Amino acid sequence: MQNKDLEAEIHPLKRDDEKTQENCESAGNNGVLCKKKSGLYQLSKMRTAAFFIALFLCLAMVFAFSFIIPCPIRPVSDTAWIRQYNNAVTYKFLAVEDVNEDKVQDLIFVFRASNGSSSSNRSCSDEGFSSPCAFVAALSGTNNSVLWEEAVTEDIMFIECGIKTLGGKHFPGCLVIGKENILIALDSHTGKTLWKKPSHFGVYSSVMSPLLSVPDVDGDGIQDILIFTTNQDKIQGYFYSGGNGDIIGQNGSLTLDGKSGYLLHVTKSGSYYLLFYKGSSIDGYALENLYTSATGIPTKPKTLKQDPEWEKKVNSAGYVPIPISSPEDIRYLVKVPGEASDNLLVVTSNVSQLLDGQSFHTLWTINTNNVLSEPTLGYYKRKALSIIIETDAENNRKKVIILSADSGEVQWETELDSEQQNPKPAVLHTVNDRSIFLFWGNSQTSSNETGLSSSQNLYIFYSLHPGFLLHLNSTQNIVAFEAVLFEHGRHAGYILLTGPLASEVPGTVAVSKQKLKEDITNSRVIRLGQEDSYGDQEIRGIFSRVKYSSDV
Repeated sequence: MQNKDLEAEIHPLKRDDEKTQENCESAGNNGVLCKKKSGLYQLSKMRTAAFFIALFLCLAMVFAFSFIIPCPIRPVSDTAWIRQYNNAVTYKFLAVEDVNEDKVQDLIFVFRASNGSSSSNRSCSDEGFSSPCAFVAALSGTNNSVLWEEAVTEDIMFIECGIKTLGGKHFPGCLVIGKENILIALDSHTGKTLWKKPSHFGVYSSVMSPLLSVPDVDGDGIQDILIFTTNQDKIQGYFYSGGNGDIIGQNGSLTLDGKSGYLLHVTKSGSYYLLFYKGSSIDGYALENLYTSATGIPTKPKTLKQDPEWEKKVNSAGYVPIPISSPEDIRYLVKVPGEASDNLLVVTSNVSQLLDGQSFHTLWTINTNNVLSEPTLGYYKRKALSIIIETDAENNRKKVIILSADSGEVQWETELDSEQQNPKPAVLHTVNDRSIFLFWGNSQTSSNETGLSSSQNLYIFYSLHPGFLLHLNSTQNIVAFEAVLFEHGRHAGYILLTGPLASEVPGTVAVSKQKLKEDITNSRVIRLGQEDSYGDQEIRGIFSRVKYSSDV
């Protein structure tokens, strides 16, 4: 015992492995057990070393990403900008999408002039067109820089963007229909032509709106396109390949009696039907049957089918008559999301009626005299869909009404001066599952006091404070208007396109962006009732602090 204590004093830091070895040498028959213990000790050291090496590598990576590798530069968005085009005209078209994939929404519009903008230095003659010609342009939502600008045709009959898989691309594209009876597919990210094909429209035909994206009918795995034209009260239909623009079929003859409008509807079973309306009647045609008539191809594509419940109601003329309660002319037919399938909002001269989208049963009816614009959908209450309708209130005034989509109950209404046709209302969704509503009217004070009787005034409404409106902006000659959430969850604003239309004398075409928060700061508060618990600055602060959501 004394020898062991003496050894400890002489070698106080003697390693445990050396001690273990000495103990094993004196262990005699227990040597095998000592070898196992020594091996376990070596394994423990290796594990410790591996742990510290892994920890070092992790810390090195964190350091590299935090300090050495630079973070991507976030684009700084201007709160407001404007871009002007002189001696030009424009069209009632404005599309919003992320053109340059910087996670900020950009805009696409059309103007007609002899030359493009100074940023592009493009002219009609560069593309072989006589002057003036139509340019399609994309502007950055961040700072209005020109992302691309292309002369596409001498004049445009119709344009639509957001067409999925056009030209076989993984992102949406734009389809231009020129007055020279030509179809042009554009890559919305670059402006380059994907394909250009003749339209095969009849002489003196006019293109009907909207252009329809339909399921793949030619078997190439790409959505296809259905276009309707009208001529002398007759409707003609044409199917085109979304991949290359070729017309599908050659010997078809789809001709319908003239209708004022149509809507592509998907039933509960996933079947596609075209709902044509004129006067007080709505007629439903199976897309499968229209395809056969238009193309002359007897073999029906697998992507199209008929709804058994609907087909039981087909009449001798080959369509499904959809009954409505009002004998008045139909002005709008709008899809409203329902539980199993979309319901149908039928707006006539005096009545708005919601039909079950599968059975056609009336869900509710409300009197709405002389509706002025297509209804818009939003959320007045949390997660409860609402419908915004504008009606004529006579004496140069209009009524803005918000209805419950479930019951048709009036949730809110107000009247505004309205001496001219205004853009339809727009909505932006908030993080608390409601909506901000934007709509246009004229000044609520007399024109003698303001001198702005010819201006169109933008108002904003928030359902959490229904006793207030904010007057944001006064503008003239509005051609198109879009409320936009420029970035995911932030940067709410709106885009205005102003200037002379294609049928008018050329002048200044302007595209402008305005951030809502800046407009709210300088807005005029309008009190609709006796709710005086808030001052004007408090109300502006409440509206300014609203947080927006890209998710609905």
